[in-house]
Amino acid sequence: MNGKWLASLIVVISLLAGAAIYYLQVYGYYYEVTPKPGQDVMLVARASGQPEPIPYADFRAIDADSSPIRYRACFTTPLTSDQLAAYEPLAAGEPLIAPGWFDCFDAEEIGQGVETGRIRMYLSAKNVAYGVDRVIAIAPDGRGWAWNELNHCGRKAYDGTPVGEDCPPRPEGAGS
Repeated sequence: MNGKWLASLIVVISLLAGAAIYYLQVYGYYYEVTPKPGQDVMLVARASGQPEPIPYADFRAIDADSSPIRYRACFTTPLTSDQLAAYEPLAAGEPLIAPGWFDCFDAEEIGQGVETGRIRMYLSAKNVAYGVDRVIAIAPDGRGWAWNELNHCGRKAYDGTPVGEDCPPRPEGAGS
C-alpha cells in the first residue's frame, strides 16, 4: 500500500513540475513590450552606418529578461523595396520560434520567405545586448518582423570559445 502512494506522489509531483516548466517557458517569462512611437522599428542606413527610424504601424512585441534572444516583434511599413535599398541588408539570419500565443510571428513562414528571397532581412541594431543584434525582415506586402539573434561575437562568447580581438570587450557582469 505504501508503495502505491509513493508512486502516485512521484507521478503527481512530476506532472506538476512539468506543467510549471511548460508555463514558465511559454508564458511566464514573456511580457508585452510597451511601444515607443518612432523608436521601435529602426534600420541601419547604408550611408551613415547608423540606425534610423522607419515609418511603421500595428506594432506588437514581446520580450523576456531571461534571455536577450527572446525578443519578437510584428509591424507593418509603407516602405517599398526601392526605399528599403537605402538600408543595410543581411545575407543570413534565422528567425527563432515565438510562443504559439504570439500569433503574428510565424518563424517558419518568415524563414521560408527569406530562403526564397521573397522576404528581405535588414540590420536594425548591433549589440542590443552583448553579442546580440536586432534583425528585421520585411515582406513585399509591408508586413515586417523583428527578432534578436546572436552575432559572430555572441556565438563565440556563448559557446565558450575565445572571442578574439575583432569582438568588443565583454561588459562587466555580462555572464560568466
